Amino acid sequence: MSADFSASARALSIELYRGAMAYLRPVNNAGGVNGRRIAISAYDDQYEPDLAIRNTLKLMDGENVFALFSYVGTPTMNRTLPLLRMHQAKDFLLFFPFTGAGTNRIPPYDQLSFNLRASYDQETKGLVDHFIAVNRTRIAVFYQADAYGRAGWAGLREALAKHGLEIAGEATYRRGSPFDQSYDRQVAIMQRLQPDAVICVGTYPACAGFIRDMRDRGVDCPVATISFVGGGAMLKLLSTAGREFNKDYTSRLVSSQVVPSYDDNSVPAVREYREAMDRYRDAIMPPDSLLYPGGNRKEREYAPLPYGFISLEGYLNAKLFVGILQRMGGDPRRADLAQTVLNMGDFDLGMGQPLSFGGPTGRRQASDKVYYTVVRDGRFVPFRDGEWEAWAK
Repeated sequence: MSADFSASARALSIELYRGAMAYLRPVNNAGGVNGRRIAISAYDDQYEPDLAIRNTLKLMDGENVFALFSYVGTPTMNRTLPLLRMHQAKDFLLFFPFTGAGTNRIPPYDQLSFNLRASYDQETKGLVDHFIAVNRTRIAVFYQADAYGRAGWAGLREALAKHGLEIAGEATYRRGSPFDQSYDRQVAIMQRLQPDAVICVGTYPACAGFIRDMRDRGVDCPVATISFVGGGAMLKLLSTAGREFNKDYTSRLVSSQVVPSYDDNSVPAVREYREAMDRYRDAIMPPDSLLYPGGNRKEREYAPLPYGFISLEGYLNAKLFVGILQRMGGDPRRADLAQTVLNMGDFDLGMGQPLSFGGPTGRRQASDKVYYTVVRDGRFVPFRDGEWEAWAK
């Protein structure tokens, strides 16, 4: 696993890791899979592609890991996929990266990875379709100026084109921009545009800062974020700022998600996840050496979330990977991984929806489902189809 454990997007990686470990702890306590315990070898890439390349080489050439698992981010993944292709003779595969970008879903890299989650194209299409259904047709975009942001931008452009529309305008920010910087320049663009809605393709510090400054300057249209934003971390920033300035920064905010609500106990996998997070919460943090390089713990102490969309996704990633290993018997080989997954067909993770790999098309993305959430009483709740009408123009 290569992910940002110490820089601008650390909450995403920490929560993804925690969720995966919440599933793996009891598996390992019971003896592992076919007598083998599962370890996540994790490296910090600080959301920087060059570090991700180094980490990937360590994992493949140095540690000879069984598979690459739960990488975080589009720009980092995009730089590691060519390495996988170069090492194709060694049968390395990337499983369940935390990104919805299309790079690993289309040639030449689609044969090198498997995805659990829906794509950014599916998330942006769903948001666009819902906004247009309530007559919000002038849709602008705020996005990170890198491969991740451009992936979301391209999905938005494609979704609007299907309705005969174009992006109403755009504003960008640099990867790594913090919450406490000013986003006045980007907000000024939105003030001139007066869009019907804004879709944000970014990480939680920048998106939260942009939303704060938008609302402070009177831009009141609905704002949407996609799953990579890290909803829990974004909500914490907006709620803290709202209490400080006596403002509601979370109104008219919708977030698309690729897993069910972590509060929906009617979903079997959610019940399992919550029980595991409660039981193992003190034993699933990444090592301090990842979180606090240089030993600056006091300045950057991380407070984990009790539950969240990202840790739930990490839990499901681990559950699915364990299911794959169980199908491989007592002597698993990397060379057999791809065919094992493709032979799975339809399966159930307890998510309340059918999942599948393989089939006539050689499907490598298990889920197409996109969920929508809004903030009520300080927490994310499902946003049902009929509720969009309240935002009709």
